[in-house]
Amino acid sequence: MTTQVPEILFNATDFEARKLTEADLPALQDFFVANPEYFLAVNGMLPRPDEAKQEFEDRPPPDMPFDEVYVIGFVDRTEHLVGMATVLSNLIAPHVWHIGTFIVATSLHGTGAAGFLYDRLEEWTKEEGAHWLRLGAVTGNLKAERFWEKVGYKEIRRRTGVQLGSMTHTIRVFVKPLCMFGLPEYLSLVARDQPEL
Repeated sequence: MTTQVPEILFNATDFEARKLTEADLPALQDFFVANPEYFLAVNGMLPRPDEAKQEFEDRPPPDMPFDEVYVIGFVDRTEHLVGMATVLSNLIAPHVWHIGTFIVATSLHGTGAAGFLYDRLEEWTKEEGAHWLRLGAVTGNLKAERFWEKVGYKEIRRRTGVQLGSMTHTIRVFVKPLCMFGLPEYLSLVARDQPEL
């Protein structure tokens, strides 16, 4: 993928998780174009010509501080990009990590690869200091909703009227505790995720 030596974040049997750099933009863009299902479900359109660049540059609003953004590529033994994730460390509060994007190649759907790659990603975030993982799933994207529930996430609230691409969505905010601290401790740190009464 790159001419420079990639930074390997973790290994996952037949796959390797690498921290992507701007040198990987063409490969990431090609991956998005070859696997448009996520973009059609979430944005209502095919990936934009600069989708990979946007993934690198997208940041939360100023009232949601964070430490680092990891754009991660999952590479198979043939050096082919077969999945990606964007993860933010210490979002809003210490030890709260956030999964912004998680896409596995359509050709691997139904093989168990997505669950396996997610499990290793979760282990890595925990090793790096995550106590909770949070994410948002678009209501109606049933495959994603079922996946996140299956791997142990709990919905804590919904956000309505969220504009993504050409579509307006309701977002299910999911959280998964990774250690002895549960949802009450999480909600004491992240007031914006308090369930609406």
